[in-house]
Amino acid sequence: MIVTIIIMFIFLVLGIILSTGRGGFLIAGYNTMPKEEKENIDTVALCKFMGKMMFAFSFSLVLWIISDIYEIRWLFTFGLLIVFILVIFTLVYVNTGHRFKKENEEK
Repeated sequence: MIVTIIIMFIFLVLGIILSTGRGGFLIAGYNTMPKEEKENIDTVALCKFMGKMMFAFSFSLVLWIISDIYEIRWLFTFGLLIVFILVIFTLVYVNTGHRFKKENEEK
């Protein structure tokens, strides 16, 4: 349970950093992009979205902690289901629809 609490606080701190629009270097994939590709990405919007996802992951970890304290197995299962849904949603949302591409201002 101690490890889960530490991870939850790490996700909370990452959520706070990313929700301010900073911390793009913490996002895997974005961090490894060439500079030319990074210029086409709306970094602030991407960081804010990932910050919201970190808060959602923290919430699911809170469910795990409550499950451990009160020995409610279904709550852990529900929190785990939330994690799987969040991972799938995040991967699909970020990688489809060009949501975080900068619009060309030269049109």
